Amino acid sequence: MFHIAFAIPALYVIGRTVWPMTWALGIKLAVALLVLLASQYHLYSRWSSGSVFSAEMPRFAIIVFNWAFSAILLLAVFQILFDLAGLALLLARGSSPAFTAWLRHTMVAGAMLLAAIGVHAAIRVPPLNDVVVDIANLPDEFDGYQLLQLTDLHISRLFPEEWTQAVVTNANALNVDLVVVTGDLIDGTVADRSSDVAPLRGLHARDGVFVIPGNHEYFFDPTAWMQRFAMLGMTPLENSHAVVTRHGAQLVLAGVTDLSAIETGFPMPDLGMALAGAPANVPIILLDHQPKNARAAAAQGVALQLSGHTHGGLVLGLERLFALANGGYVSGRYDVQGMTLYVNNGTALWPGLALRLGKPSELTRITLKKKAQGTPE
Repeated sequence: MFHIAFAIPALYVIGRTVWPMTWALGIKLAVALLVLLASQYHLYSRWSSGSVFSAEMPRFAIIVFNWAFSAILLLAVFQILFDLAGLALLLARGSSPAFTAWLRHTMVAGAMLLAAIGVHAAIRVPPLNDVVVDIANLPDEFDGYQLLQLTDLHISRLFPEEWTQAVVTNANALNVDLVVVTGDLIDGTVADRSSDVAPLRGLHARDGVFVIPGNHEYFFDPTAWMQRFAMLGMTPLENSHAVVTRHGAQLVLAGVTDLSAIETGFPMPDLGMALAGAPANVPIILLDHQPKNARAAAAQGVALQLSGHTHGGLVLGLERLFALANGGYVSGRYDVQGMTLYVNNGTALWPGLALRLGKPSELTRITLKKKAQGTPE
């Protein structure tokens, strides 16, 4: 059913855009076949690795497939919008605009160009995004404290060793106090990704590097992956916490498992367990891959929640669709009952749909500031 669903936009494009073209029959058949084959990129991924989440094929092929697949989706959207506009005009005026060959060609060219721009934006090493978060009871010793959030790296054939090394180099150059990685680090097995994740060993910060699992870790043996991350020098937080100390002052850094864990027989997220034994009256920073439980976190006294998972909605204008599946949260900063939630657009994204238009990836430096008394939430 997964692959049939992705064939539907292709069939719509074939029926409404390709077939009405004034091309020779042989050309139309060839283009229709190419469109249909390109729509099955995820099937080829399954053939290459046994999983739609790990395309074990050359990087260039993955880039081409993402471009073609994205162009099909964009062209289907353009065609649907035109058809809806034509239907509205038909109902209102009794006639609809002519769909000329020039318009069809323009739509095709526009979709192909936008797909190329979107794929390029998706696979680049992300730019820096600075975020300042005010926390009411932040100790003076942590005023100006800097964290770097990485999330949704999806290290894979599309985001290989060279890309990972570039991210690590840029991250280390920021010289932050703490690095947190909020899930979905990989797509693939430990054996397939061994060299691609190796540069993570060089990631460092004064107070350490902490990591939680995302849903994609649960597709590829989360126990093995969390052990590998620990071997690379990162500290896993799975329904647990660490206390960061500076000149006697403290911060609690808590991390939970992913909501998908229960589906594969692993412990579900448990913030109560994560905070058990934590010092009282200390600001809590929570790492939770998915943002949808933010209200529950706020009710338990969390000051700042850092999440990812949504990839920012991928395309400007589609955020609300992604928000529906994520508790209403999709990109950027939210005030949730006095708690700050930051939903990161992602350091990268799933190679199965590598497209970004108006929703850029980010290397996110978060500076904590003490909120002045009387400052509104």
